[in-house]
Amino acid sequence: MARTKTSPTPNGLFAEPEGLKPLAERMRPRTLGEVVGQPRLVDANTPLRRAIEAGHVHSMILWGPPGCGKTTLALLLARYADAEFQAISAVMSGLPDVRKALAEAEARWTQGTRTVLFVDEVHRFNKVQQDAFLPYIERGVIVFVGATTENPSFELNSALLSRCRVHVLDAVSAEAIVEALRRALADAERGLGALELKVDDAALTAMAQAADGDVRRALTFLEIAAELAHDGVVDAVTLEQVLADRTRRFDKGGEQFYDQISALHKSVRSSDPDAALYWLARMLDGGVDRAYLVRRLTRMAVEDIGLADPRAWRMALDAWETYDRLGSPEGELGLAELALYLAVAPKSNAAYSAFNNVRQVVRDTGTLEVPMHLRNAPTKLMKGLGYGAGYQYDHDVEGGVALDQQCLPDALADAVFYAPTERGLEGKFREKLESLRLARRPGRSRS
Repeated sequence: MARTKTSPTPNGLFAEPEGLKPLAERMRPRTLGEVVGQPRLVDANTPLRRAIEAGHVHSMILWGPPGCGKTTLALLLARYADAEFQAISAVMSGLPDVRKALAEAEARWTQGTRTVLFVDEVHRFNKVQQDAFLPYIERGVIVFVGATTENPSFELNSALLSRCRVHVLDAVSAEAIVEALRRALADAERGLGALELKVDDAALTAMAQAADGDVRRALTFLEIAAELAHDGVVDAVTLEQVLADRTRRFDKGGEQFYDQISALHKSVRSSDPDAALYWLARMLDGGVDRAYLVRRLTRMAVEDIGLADPRAWRMALDAWETYDRLGSPEGELGLAELALYLAVAPKSNAAYSAFNNVRQVVRDTGTLEVPMHLRNAPTKLMKGLGYGAGYQYDHDVEGGVALDQQCLPDALADAVFYAPTERGLEGKFREKLESLRLARRPGRSRS
């Protein structure tokens, strides 16, 4: 592994010695045929592969998780199109760096050389920085390739999106990652072949699974294993050391964050406790803010369970208090029990729907007058004007309900907003309301 061979970069300068590069960089695919894990995009006869091999490259946004091949694909675009490759990072660069890169690309363009301008983490650029690329893309000065782990619909402005095609890259499967690891073990020029390292299939699979869809991460595991191996053998003890600090993908506020909280909420709503518990554990494992998580669980109790089981609401608040008192990891069991209870509880969004409906009616109908008999009459003048006249005190009426007393404004006298379900406690509410509404309006049920 102590080689000193150097390789030229796309701009003709010599890079650092090959032996000093990480294994993942040395093993970067040199042809489309070496790319693993993206069959939908680059397998033989796919539209994108045919276009690249013909040199008909276009500006694009590559959206996918870390280590799925975004940078590699951009490099291959430049290689197949015989174009200059230039890369900038939105994390490290500002508008002056963007302008400098575009000026260099334009200078090459005037001499007949195209530039593939690769912008890593493009979602980090603001609107002004993104707009700077537009005229150069339109004129064909650059083939723009933006890489992002975030949803372009939310993070990139529409002007840039309209000039680029979005290609979605998938997390690489464990099987494909194993293929990449075997290639690295066999390659004596760039990989670990010269070491004659012995790694069995079970260890390769464990590394691939721990990499969680990230080829670069898996190759890093393999490189560490090679350094720790005793007599060239990666045994169980070595593998345990290599994989000791593995973590799953989670971005605490990006696409995966919202996908997972959506999956948790919908699992609860679908009364699937196993799925709810799984997504809860995934988010806890990823480091989600526990206060955010319990707030969302409380929202589920109010929105999706509602009056079908009011105990869920109280349990959510108790779980919240329990976590505040115990913290992690002990308090997380309370969150798990809450998620299970919410999932198995009867569901109703009747109160949620009724509240949304009545808010819309309030917006649409404006300031309707309170019926006179419901108005407060604390003064003699107000009583003289008829405030409170005719009000029936329900507790004094037989049955405890003044059935002929109208409580809505006249314009909404027949309105019905709340329609209880037959599930859980709301089933009893439904029976009671059907009886009351029928008695108030003989011959018509308003439920």
